[in-house]
Amino acid sequence: MGKLLEPIWGSKEFLKFIFVINFLNSVCVFITAIALYYITRLENYLYMPLSGFHGVLAGFVVGIKQIVPDQELSLLKIKAKWLPSLMLLISIAISFFTPESATYLPTLIFGTYMSWIYLRYLQRKPEAKHRGDPSEDFAFFTFFPEFLRPIIDPIASIFHRMLCGKSEVSVDAEGYTLGGAPLPGSDPIEASRRREKGARALEERLAAERLAAGKKTEESQIDGADNV
Repeated sequence: MGKLLEPIWGSKEFLKFIFVINFLNSVCVFITAIALYYITRLENYLYMPLSGFHGVLAGFVVGIKQIVPDQELSLLKIKAKWLPSLMLLISIAISFFTPESATYLPTLIFGTYMSWIYLRYLQRKPEAKHRGDPSEDFAFFTFFPEFLRPIIDPIASIFHRMLCGKSEVSVDAEGYTLGGAPLPGSDPIEASRRREKGARALEERLAAERLAAGKKTEESQIDGADNV
């Protein structure tokens, strides 16, 4: 996943993403663990893993959803935009049968949510004068199937106004315009360009892997013929 995201984000932004998501994830899990301990008085919450790469990996999955949402994965036969939702659904299901894995569930959930907040509202892009990704294709309700969106969207809108009201007002005041023209990255063209770039990077990586696999097969066949 890193091989796909780093060329598009750049090494500096890629490392920044890892650091920020891991830090925010640790803070959220710590606060949750302390709150659950005071509510239940169960000491096992004090030993909950506070960090780890699980949250960052969940963030990488969200990044792939943002960059190549319509790319179909040949192995799973689903589009990339459903990867975060599928990952969380499987993790929640597994946690019912293996209690040990349930300790890492908050890390995955907060990693997914914090990475979406960062990419949606905070990530700075060199080609744009505003932060984040305001496109509808990356809205919070896109993590859920169609029949749940009428329920999720009003709730998400409340939290959106609570968390990002000031920045939204400032952006709306500018109208995503500069001298009557849309800011770079604030219109569907920039989002489409970013998705095309991600899809191209993914295709190049898959082609390189197929080429390397073909060379290995040829070398093994040659070695086998020499041995004979």
